[in-house]
Amino acid sequence: MANDNFILTPEGREKLEEELHYLETEKRAEIGERIKVAREFGDISENSEYDDAKNEQGMVEARIAEIGRILSEATVVTAPKRSTKVNIGSTVTVDMGGKERVFSIVGAAESDVAEGKISNESPVGAALIGHKKGDHVETVGPTGRKIEMDILKIER
Repeated sequence: MANDNFILTPEGREKLEEELHYLETEKRAEIGERIKVAREFGDISENSEYDDAKNEQGMVEARIAEIGRILSEATVVTAPKRSTKVNIGSTVTVDMGGKERVFSIVGAAESDVAEGKISNESPVGAALIGHKKGDHVETVGPTGRKIEMDILKIER
């Protein structure tokens, strides 16, 4: 993530803290055991099990560092309870060309399109921020396609 302004919802921060705990405790121990077993196979210069375990260890350590950085620099935001406008933390139901879609607006660090969590920095997320129920919103997607939406419902 090129942006240093990490924005998280309280749920997103909790999810990252849980992932960090898992990686630092269980996953590190599991990889350490794999490395120990692989060393027992003999010559580590031609040991694919050892290489795989060391590569996984590097990826886990990089993810631990990334999560630590996100958590230390993140701003945790809560959607205002009484606001009628779309904010970070809002769940928005929109009509996109006759198809109803539900999006949760979150910071880039916790976006996950498969779960319907879109970043406030994405074209759709940025376009929805600040609008209210009944508004017609238009934006241009990353492929240059025009996206039109009508806001049907906003939840916190």
